[in-house]
Amino acid sequence: MVTSVPRLVIAAPSSGSGKTTVATGLMAAFAARGLAVSPHKVGPDYIDPGYHTLATGRAGRNLDAYLCGAELIAPLFAHGARGCDLAVVEGVMGLYDGAAGQGDLASTAQVAKLLRAPVVLVVDASSQSRSVAALVHGFASWDPGVRVAGVILNKVGSDRHEEMLREALDASGVPVLGALRRATQVDTPSRHLGLVPVAERRADAVDAVRAMAEQVRRGCDLDALFALARGAGELTGAAWDAAEAVVPEPGGQKIVALAGGPAFTFSYAEHAELLVAAGADVVTFDPLRDEQLPEGTGGLVIGGGFPEVYAPELSANEPLRKAVAELAFGGAPVAAECAGLLYLSRELDGQPMCGVLDVTARMDERLTLGYRDAVAVSDSVLAAAGTRMRGHEFHRTVVEPGAGAAPAWGVRAPRPRVEGFVQQGVHASYLHTHWASVPGVARRFVERCLTS
Repeated sequence: MVTSVPRLVIAAPSSGSGKTTVATGLMAAFAARGLAVSPHKVGPDYIDPGYHTLATGRAGRNLDAYLCGAELIAPLFAHGARGCDLAVVEGVMGLYDGAAGQGDLASTAQVAKLLRAPVVLVVDASSQSRSVAALVHGFASWDPGVRVAGVILNKVGSDRHEEMLREALDASGVPVLGALRRATQVDTPSRHLGLVPVAERRADAVDAVRAMAEQVRRGCDLDALFALARGAGELTGAAWDAAEAVVPEPGGQKIVALAGGPAFTFSYAEHAELLVAAGADVVTFDPLRDEQLPEGTGGLVIGGGFPEVYAPELSANEPLRKAVAELAFGGAPVAAECAGLLYLSRELDGQPMCGVLDVTARMDERLTLGYRDAVAVSDSVLAAAGTRMRGHEFHRTVVEPGAGAAPAWGVRAPRPRVEGFVQQGVHASYLHTHWASVPGVARRFVERCLTS
């Protein structure tokens, strides 16, 4: 199979340069032209893809070479971009930043090379003029395998400032494909873990994405950008397919409840697809509003999000907390990541939670962040002991104790430790994982679901 979907990678010299504004604006602007746009995000980030989904009407998908392996990047991309006219890939951090101490692994540069895609560099030009040429030259020449094929100047102060920037870049050989003025209306609010997710500010998020699209439409050469995207190299090999990655579990369809809503927004689209391929009927519910689990629930998946922001509301929904506890204590499989771990605790910041795990959870000043190599310590509904997976931690909370009598994972960095909880059918941990890397976890989970 050959994949020839036109595609661009939107990168930057560093975080804070405006990648999300430009990438989301481009997605929305091209979608407004009637194109089917496939949105992607490099790295483990869950929040930016929510804005991408809003801009395109398609599921935002992550491309993470650390979590999934470099060999899955092109297949996962082809899966998401199937049938599309254009794909826009937003990078992570600076163009060449990736997993600490491991070269270009998980960097935007690595993904661009794996996708044979041209890179458009978004440069914060607010405090420079002629120096922009040296900056762009350095990024364009650092790795011959990375094709930096255009620049979009962001936070330009005036017409005269733009003239000076364009004059400086004339000799760089990298064309300027856009110049954007600073615009407060496209800013999106942030808090302790980054941008506020779309689900928490739906109307405002719609307005923000509309403003991003308008700013990009006015400031960028969309025709030149699309022509650049059409010059991406062809990719060979089959697209990833959940139905081929996992064998269905025989014995009839089983209902898996998937937590959603504003408090639980972190979920990779491939997880639900793998559960469905394994024989599950995935039904989303909102722990802030729904007082009961979906009828016939045989298994429960609670991903990441911000329960700490909604602790009083989650606590007030006592009927659902009791239903979750009853399901878990009845032996049904429950997979909980990060926010899910907090929700299963006895209490979060003093607010009663589900009480499935005898732990307390609280906000903490320290940010825990980074990729993790993990090995399953205990047999669980997700994995047999000894199974190796890669994950990512990103939280400002702590649970006490940090591991149960049967821990979920052993991790090597930043220090050797065990973490998480395996208890009856419950697997709860701070570690975010991408099931496409080990699709058998979906089959194993569905196998253990109670039949409705």
